[in-house]
Amino acid sequence: MIDLYSWPTPNGQKIHIMLEETGIEYRAIAVDITKGDQFEADFLAISPNNRIPVIVDHDGPGGVPFSVFETGAMLIYLAEKTGQFMPTEARARSIVLQWLMFQMGGVGPMFGQQSHFNNYAPKIAAAEEIAYGQSRYNREVARLYGVMDQRLGEAEYLGGDDYSIADMATFPWARGHRRRHIDIAEFPNFGRWLEAMKARPAVRRGIDLLSEHQDRLNSGLGAEAIDQLFGDTQFQRR
Repeated sequence: MIDLYSWPTPNGQKIHIMLEETGIEYRAIAVDITKGDQFEADFLAISPNNRIPVIVDHDGPGGVPFSVFETGAMLIYLAEKTGQFMPTEARARSIVLQWLMFQMGGVGPMFGQQSHFNNYAPKIAAAEEIAYGQSRYNREVARLYGVMDQRLGEAEYLGGDDYSIADMATFPWARGHRRRHIDIAEFPNFGRWLEAMKARPAVRRGIDLLSEHQDRLNSGLGAEAIDQLFGDTQFQRR
């Protein structure tokens, strides 16, 4: 049994999708980030960076409980534990890991910064003070969609011919293209991949997991900011 401590955000949804795809037994435990639950001492004990999500595998290595934080590490851990969604051949495995790191180091941080400068910063700073940040991150987000589109013109999925943890990591962030001022018609290969991802039942279940808390998240952070940061809520609530 795995305990999943999470909240309905893109980083949380990466792991929700992986758990649903693998079919491994798990229990979801909501960590209300609008109330600061992530700063409680009990949570800090398993998540040193005070961030969701985190998993506790009660049948960890050696048969003893084992906690894992950081979503990239969680996806690799679960792939190795279940033998699913990551190749074992060295070259193919490296390619999947490269695209996983692309999400971890590029898509997530840059998309988050774009949301900050377009949604949070205008509430506390004058337009001329944030214009550079908006321009910088809007351009970078568009560039990253271009990188994904080029890759998906070469391969069926980000990691190659087969669906993998790289796709699971990227989808929750990339699905909000409309709210990131991205015209998907300019990125047809990405659009093909996006629809394929949306069609997977386990992806939908992963996005829907803990969605009963979405209204609380919206009220805590602001609906417009949530739409910008967290993606296509129409897909989530359809």
